Amino acid sequence: MEEVTYQGMTFEPYIKREEIAKQVERLAQEIKRDYDGTNPLFLCVLNGAFIFAADLFRACDLHDAEITFIRFKSYQGMASTGEVKEIMGLSEDITDRHVIIVEDIIDSGITAAQLRKELEKHNPKSVKMVSLLFKPDALKMGQAPEYVGFEIPSKFILGYGLDLDGLARNLPDIYVLKEQK
Repeated sequence: MEEVTYQGMTFEPYIKREEIAKQVERLAQEIKRDYDGTNPLFLCVLNGAFIFAADLFRACDLHDAEITFIRFKSYQGMASTGEVKEIMGLSEDITDRHVIIVEDIIDSGITAAQLRKELEKHNPKSVKMVSLLFKPDALKMGQAPEYVGFEIPSKFILGYGLDLDGLARNLPDIYVLKEQK
C-alpha cells in the first residue's frame, strides 16, 4: 500500500483490505448468530456504506434476509455540515421487522440518532446498527453501534466506500490523512 493524493492532500495506508475482510466476516457471523431463523432487513445508508453492505450481506448468508437502501447527506468535503438531509427515504414496510442499519462510519452520531428515531415511528420489531468504523471520541448524540468492525480515533479517512467529495470510494483499503510535520 502506497500513499495516495486527493485534492492536494496526502493519505497514508491505515487499514488493509485483508484486515477489513476479517472484520466483515466476524461481524457477519455475529449477525447470523443473532438473526438466524428470522427475516431481517438490512438497511444500507448510501453512499458510503454500499461496499461494506454488499460484502457483509453476502457473508451473513441468511437465507431470508433482504436488503434495501436509503440515502442521507451530512458531509461536505472533510467536515460535517451539522445538518442531515434525507436524499432517498425508506420505501419498505418495516412493521414487526428486525432492521439492521448498515453504516460505513459513525462519528458524531447525529445521522444515526436521527435515523433510529425515524425508523422507530414505523414500529419495527428491533433496530440495531452495524458500522465498519466507529469514532467513540467523536460521538455527540445517540449510542454506539451494536456491531462495530473497528474503533478508530477522530481522524479523516477514505477508501472502501468512504470518500472525499465523491472521490476514493473505490480504494480497496482505508487511508488516513497524513499528518503535516
